[in-house]
Amino acid sequence: MRFRFLAPVLTFSAIAVIMWYALFNLDPSEIPSELVSKPVPEFSLSGVPGYGPDLASTDLKTGKITLLNVFASWCVACLAEHPLFMELKKQGKVDIYGLNYKDKPGAAAEWLKRNGNPYVRTGMDEKGRVGIDFGVYGVPETFVIGPDGKIMDKIIGPVSRDIYEQRIEPLLQGNNS
Repeated sequence: MRFRFLAPVLTFSAIAVIMWYALFNLDPSEIPSELVSKPVPEFSLSGVPGYGPDLASTDLKTGKITLLNVFASWCVACLAEHPLFMELKKQGKVDIYGLNYKDKPGAAAEWLKRNGNPYVRTGMDEKGRVGIDFGVYGVPETFVIGPDGKIMDKIIGPVSRDIYEQRIEPLLQGNNS
């Protein structure tokens, strides 16, 4: 009869062990994407007003590796990765396309005016439907798109210099050899 009271204690202990393991051993930025190795979803969006031409899925089939950065004017982490993207544009290392996610056109334009525009083209995904097709969890997210328009990698969270050097640059170098 005393063993009946042990069931809740054992259940709680099992859940605590699983959560402890997840907390110290799993990386939330490593969420696998179903879209890796698949073509980018079909879409066509109007550009951020005053910031280049519209953006469509066909624009991402360039014959070289490109980046699609999902950003928003209200995103603090987007501001953290933005200087790196500006540097990459200045150095001409990779073309970057911007998918403005669940934002107002005026706010997006003001953000790019204030912080600079690293994007070749931009697209306004005001309702987030294209983001859903890409499996976007939140902003920022960056997709590495292959020369054939297939997704090579998905980076969740801001792209730091370390992430660029470890995950993106090897793909760029491998494509140029």
